[in-house]
Amino acid sequence: MAAVGDLDHREPKTTTAEESRPKPEAVNSQQKKLGRKHSVQKLRRYDSLDIESGKVSGHGAKVLNWWMILQLAFQSIGVVYGDIGTSPLYVYTSTFSNGIKHPDDILGVLSLILYTLTLIPLVKYVFIVLRATDNGEGGTFALYSLICRYAKVGLIPSQQAEDSDVSNFKLELPSKRLRLAASLKSKLESSKFAKVFLLLATMLGTSMVMGDGILTPSMSVLSAVSGIKRASPKMTEGMIVAISVAILICLFSVQRFGTDKVGYGFAPLIFIWFAMIGGIGAYNFVKFDPRVIKAINPKYIVDYFLRNKKEAWISLGGVVLAITGTEALFADVGHFTVRSIQISMCTITYPALVLAYTGQASFLRKNENSVSEAFYESVPHPLYWPMFVVAVLASIIASQAMISGTFSIIQQSLSLGCFPRVKVVHTSPKHDGQVYIPEINYLLMLASIGVTVGFRTTDKIGNAYGIAVVFVMVLTSSLLVLIMIMIWKCNIFFIIAYVVVIGSVELTYLSSVLYKFAQGGYLPLAFATFLMTVMFVWNNVYRRKYHYELDHKVSPEKLKEITSDRNICRIPGLAIFYSELVHGIPPIFKHYVANVPALHSVLVFVSIKSLPISKVPVEERFLFRRVHPKDLNVFRCVVRYGYTDVQNEDESFEKMLVEKLKEFIKDELWSSQMGSNAKVADEDQELGEGIIVNGENENKNQEQLQEEVEKEIEAIDKAMRAGIVHLFGENEVIAGKGAGFGKRILIDYMYEFLKKNLRQTDKMFHIPHKRMLKVGMTYEL
Repeated sequence: MAAVGDLDHREPKTTTAEESRPKPEAVNSQQKKLGRKHSVQKLRRYDSLDIESGKVSGHGAKVLNWWMILQLAFQSIGVVYGDIGTSPLYVYTSTFSNGIKHPDDILGVLSLILYTLTLIPLVKYVFIVLRATDNGEGGTFALYSLICRYAKVGLIPSQQAEDSDVSNFKLELPSKRLRLAASLKSKLESSKFAKVFLLLATMLGTSMVMGDGILTPSMSVLSAVSGIKRASPKMTEGMIVAISVAILICLFSVQRFGTDKVGYGFAPLIFIWFAMIGGIGAYNFVKFDPRVIKAINPKYIVDYFLRNKKEAWISLGGVVLAITGTEALFADVGHFTVRSIQISMCTITYPALVLAYTGQASFLRKNENSVSEAFYESVPHPLYWPMFVVAVLASIIASQAMISGTFSIIQQSLSLGCFPRVKVVHTSPKHDGQVYIPEINYLLMLASIGVTVGFRTTDKIGNAYGIAVVFVMVLTSSLLVLIMIMIWKCNIFFIIAYVVVIGSVELTYLSSVLYKFAQGGYLPLAFATFLMTVMFVWNNVYRRKYHYELDHKVSPEKLKEITSDRNICRIPGLAIFYSELVHGIPPIFKHYVANVPALHSVLVFVSIKSLPISKVPVEERFLFRRVHPKDLNVFRCVVRYGYTDVQNEDESFEKMLVEKLKEFIKDELWSSQMGSNAKVADEDQELGEGIIVNGENENKNQEQLQEEVEKEIEAIDKAMRAGIVHLFGENEVIAGKGAGFGKRILIDYMYEFLKKNLRQTDKMFHIPHKRMLKVGMTYEL
């Protein structure tokens, strides 16, 4: 009996077990018609895991009607675009921090803004990056999971041949094989450095997105509230900070209601915001200087750099703020759909932003001295107060984009073993990707308040903001190029064009924002370092634990010996042993038997496994295999989850497990009968005795098979009535003898601290405490 992970690579099954069952009447009738001239095609033997995993096919993305897509597009306005939509509040002010030195500098900066908006959010993200979603999910980990699925670059050896049978696992690859793609894949799979580097780069991108989730609320709210100085000069800096903190507390408090309700509540306000900035922009464009339309000519960008040289390069740190929140387009796509994001961006967001920046540039051409408060000064006086109220509300909503994106990306990293366990709440029964994470929400709130109180002005926060934004964009482009080469197999000239155009723009912006490292730019890097440390510690020890269990697993022979030992008492009931080890029985089982010489009448070893895909259909989640001999009633089970799958609190995990176990028993027995019938038919053919099967014998076999199925099912039901016990390993992890100082700090202190303050496995599955037993064991790593 081989372990679950040691299965042969068999041809995938194309029919379900139910369809394959022989029906006596149909078989006899067909065989009589064929007579002795034809032979029965030999039935293929399938592994039990193949039967279970091959049952359901075609679980692609749900097809939504246009009305639903338009609803999601409307919701996305309130969730995705708040950040990029409120950038006009501070872009010109940050870019011209030392004033406007030449009238044509306005045209140069406007041209930079227009081309940056077109190349990065529109071309790169809306039309290219959104194609790289993983079954509808976006973000850095979605790109990493696509690469892991195509090339074996994961650091945990839990891959199985059966993983590719999951319908969502398959990639729609171009049929043409390219030498470059095969070469790159081979190099990635054979290089340990490349695997570690990819994981660390993914962690860095995730950490930067979470840093955005901290900086965006502080920057947006503080910049909007600061506008009140125009109407009330008596407002002090301390009062503005206090108002901003109060607004931030209210913003994070409403997150528990979920993206669905938050989106519907915020979308009308952001729509009004876009209508107002677009309308005022068009008004200013006509009123002040329509000639700013000349900025479409990129010549003004060249002239701007020739005139200002180093100062122009430094000012790019202000221009890049025009595309803050762009990563939310990709990170938040799981809350909506690709089509809905594309519709809302192309029809509402992009046109409104172009009009807003063009209108402000037209105003500044006639009012250069107003650049320090460019946004509010460009608003017509009768509309000032309505605009101020909408701006404050829009800045509050701007934070929603990165907060939602942070929730999504942490949910993904959780399932891939790269983040400590936290509670994930599914907030919408209609849309799978909409989640809320209470612990992260409160940490983001405290960090945002700390940044607001600590920095007090938008200048230093803006410097920090730019670094976080551009770092994530560069990492996204790097992973995307790997996907273009290996998975999409794009034309090499398209890849070169992408790197030359998009890559050069992003690297230029990155060099500029890094120049302001000492003026607040260190903040996102400090956040990223802290978060990466947490993620690295958890993932590193997680991998060490897996390898320890793999090295000390219970062999099939030892398992058979333990369960057959007469000194071990078999008591009524069903015991479920939980583990993350896929390739065998964890060592904690042997430790349990040595201390408690009693086993339940039915044993199920459950391995919890995360696949590098977003979702695993429920019908394909459970893989079973029997440990022989059959009368031991011992089963192996691998329970597979995608990184966005959330444990269903409304349906008992143990109930689903038992139902799937019963289905497996039925399918296994029917399959074995099919195999034996095929063998008999094949032998008869070789002896030349014909293939006509006696109908009475066939019916008798069917009846015996039915009795055997009912007997086994009754054994499972009887064990359930006696009681179900859930056994978890309470593993104490310590550094082994002779471990170095760094390893001891990593395992004995840092990991132990994280483990004590976070959720345990039993809480993730909502197991009743009355039927749970924890088995303690020490792992020396």
